[in-house]
Amino acid sequence: MQQDTSPRTLAVIVNPTKFDDVNRVRAKVQSVCEEHGWAEPLWLETTVDDPGEGQAREALDAGVDLICPLGGDGTVRAVGSVVAGSSVPLGLLPGGTGNLLARNLGLPVDSLERALAVALTGQDKLIDTCRLDLVRPNSEQLAERLEDEDDPARTVDFEDAVDDPSDPRAREQHTFLVMAGLGFDAEVMASAPERLKARVGWLAYLVTGLQHLKGPQFTIALKVDSAHPIKRRVRSVMVGNVGKLQGAMELLPDAEADDGAVDAVLLSPEGMVGWAAMVAQLTTRQRFGHSRVDHFSGEEIRVVSDKPVEIEIDGDTLGTAIAMRILVQPGTLLVRTPA
Repeated sequence: MQQDTSPRTLAVIVNPTKFDDVNRVRAKVQSVCEEHGWAEPLWLETTVDDPGEGQAREALDAGVDLICPLGGDGTVRAVGSVVAGSSVPLGLLPGGTGNLLARNLGLPVDSLERALAVALTGQDKLIDTCRLDLVRPNSEQLAERLEDEDDPARTVDFEDAVDDPSDPRAREQHTFLVMAGLGFDAEVMASAPERLKARVGWLAYLVTGLQHLKGPQFTIALKVDSAHPIKRRVRSVMVGNVGKLQGAMELLPDAEADDGAVDAVLLSPEGMVGWAAMVAQLTTRQRFGHSRVDHFSGEEIRVVSDKPVEIEIDGDTLGTAIAMRILVQPGTLLVRTPA
């Protein structure tokens, strides 16, 4: 029986807004592929209307051996949500502000050539993905939030409102790979200027975050698996598949991409001193001052808020929600890691 000696093929799904010279990036990718004996890559660019899902389906239909999203965590999420459950691995190429999934998996985030070399020569690793179900608020709930004079975000959009609970738009389902968040973090993601992110990278989130420290808290009921719900007054709820952020901060220190669990942290700082103590606690794992950081872990986490708050997944804002349910989907995505 004659062996197939044709070169392997990959698809690169690129967010062109992340690069000043896309043609130069394409030439660099093609050069590395030739160096490693791979065929010329299938080059697919995302658009505003399709941030990666359609391109991922096109790549799967083309029968490629490897799919490489080249963009930020949002591009990785869009592509990964389609590729999950298939036998085609994902090769992570750095092109965004955070590159958080790559960071948590120990992959190169400062060199396209090194990251592509890992994708072409590495080994496959199964990781978990997470399913998010969110519940949209109604008009009355959004109107009440709009009256909150202490809300600095001012991102209330009445198009998020769904007044008929039986309407399919009242509930949405998404897949994410890194983190989902309610409150402070989503406000920051929604407000960080793209131009500032292009200039200073993840520090843009720090600059924007300082402007939102005094935002209002909200009350949530949190339920982990079959445990009894607990109530907390919080500024932010983060639920993650992985836990490391930039700047050596471990938001979810026990989270692993392949542990079959999802982790959550409730952040409830009081004033500037509380914020400083909370940051110190997250970066050193030591408690200082009167910060409030509560961690939880399970296969399913449900959060219901007393008012509509901003929600984001993997750095992409989704508007306003009143509740979310996160369910881990163990071992559903193949990712190429160093051999």
